[in-house]
Amino acid sequence: MTSATDESSDLTLQSEESADSTSDIYKESRWYAVQVASGCEKRVKTNLEQRIQTFDVADRIFQVEIPHTPAVKIRKDGSRQHTEEKVFPGYVLVKMIMDDHVWQVVRNTSHVINFVGAEQRRGGSGKGRGHVKPVPLGHAEVERIFKQTAEQEPIVKIDMAAGDKIIVLSGPFKDFEGEVIEVSPERSKLKALLSIFGRDTPVELEFNQVQKQS
Repeated sequence: MTSATDESSDLTLQSEESADSTSDIYKESRWYAVQVASGCEKRVKTNLEQRIQTFDVADRIFQVEIPHTPAVKIRKDGSRQHTEEKVFPGYVLVKMIMDDHVWQVVRNTSHVINFVGAEQRRGGSGKGRGHVKPVPLGHAEVERIFKQTAEQEPIVKIDMAAGDKIIVLSGPFKDFEGEVIEVSPERSKLKALLSIFGRDTPVELEFNQVQKQS
């Protein structure tokens, strides 16, 4: 007669073996780049994560990521909006064990265009597009991508460029009008030509000190 203790031990061993098996499979998985319709990266990520559950492939598709870096957008009124900047617009990365079934799950997700890989020509005349064979990303490349997203300092973005007309909102040149001659997003500053005492004079200003004129 089997005791409750023996049954408990058997269940524990089975659980450990299952965990070890899952760990081994995860180690064998690779990252693949998937091209998607422009602006649909988040929608594809959400849809694919739902399909992973629907088709019960969570043991072969482990992660869906949209690599991004922090960014700060300067609004027209000079205020700052914290946002995110996609590293690869038009692509999502999927960590998975590739086989025909999971290929179908990913490939048939709405707004997915194709895997990034090597195009294989059809037989015969060789004319026309063939099937794209997915090629996994290299380990070093993946490490570089995620290291970049983790360590990247916020990118400052502003809707201004050389030649734009601006008005100064604050500081000693408040209410002066001028023209942008140089933009330095990494320093959150720009240079503009302001008419001072009747002469065009280059002045360095903070992004939040100016407003673009329409």
